[in-house]
Amino acid sequence: MNGIFIRWLTLTGAIIITSYLLDGIHVRGGFISALFAAAVLGILNALFRPILIILTLPINILTLGFFTFVINALLLQMASALIKGFDVDGFWYAIFGSLIISAISWLLNSFVNERGSVSYHYRVHRGTRHPGRTGSQDRQQIDKDTIDLENKGDDRWE
Repeated sequence: MNGIFIRWLTLTGAIIITSYLLDGIHVRGGFISALFAAAVLGILNALFRPILIILTLPINILTLGFFTFVINALLLQMASALIKGFDVDGFWYAIFGSLIISAISWLLNSFVNERGSVSYHYRVHRGTRHPGRTGSQDRQQIDKDTIDLENKGDDRWE
């Protein structure tokens, strides 16, 4: 449950940042409007996006997946129609807004692990490529020399 709340907040942050970056997306009610917009957008993505992806699969295949951007834009416009204080001025702003919201959400959610807590993984690779080794021998050596660290808080890494 904690993970859903954190991801909801990251989507809220992405909507607020996008409203500052694009002139055609407005969050008039401040954080509360963005919070409700993120909730509605999350619900619309959970309920309608899979159905729309399946229904538009032929055109999505023909466009190599680019039609998914249109679906995301339509869902963003639907969210703006449902939430007072969250406005999208037009279709092209919805396209660019959905791209920016997706990129920012992906970036912020990359710091949220599967348990829903915020963490950062840092990999340290010791070792260099040796000319006499094959690629698989190099990968085995790198796997032996890799230290996988996770920040446990209070400047403690394990």
